[in-house]
Amino acid sequence: MGLRDVLEDDARKGAVVADCLQLISAEVGDKKGMGGMAIKAGYKTVNGIKPGFIEGVVHVLLPEFAAAVDPIVEEGQAKGVSVADQLNAEKSRVADALLAVTDRKAETAKTKIAKSTYQRLRGTAKKHVEAAVPRLAALVAKHVG
Repeated sequence: MGLRDVLEDDARKGAVVADCLQLISAEVGDKKGMGGMAIKAGYKTVNGIKPGFIEGVVHVLLPEFAAAVDPIVEEGQAKGVSVADQLNAEKSRVADALLAVTDRKAETAKTKIAKSTYQRLRGTAKKHVEAAVPRLAALVAKHVG
């Protein structure tokens, strides 16, 4: 079973979305230095201009994120590796898979502030996504098993 299967149940999807929002908030809160200030400012700006925007984006992107990550999870399952261990071991691939989804979405973003914020932060995105993989791995393991 993968994350795509979990998302077919609305109640379980709601729990995954809630956990994703907590993950995002924790990751943003942990950022340090000038880059961290930029990420925090972008997050605050988007939330301030359009409350609920991040949650809406998570709802929209989650099925595509699941489709991107599930093959990596399934590789681990086939080898008898736990979900968390597999995602952590494949941190770079996980980041690339997730960023491929957001890159496609950013190209067609309708909200100018979201698009410009994404473009401004994209250069350092992979290192930030890789840093978030341990939390993401725990989240996926919690819901997938």
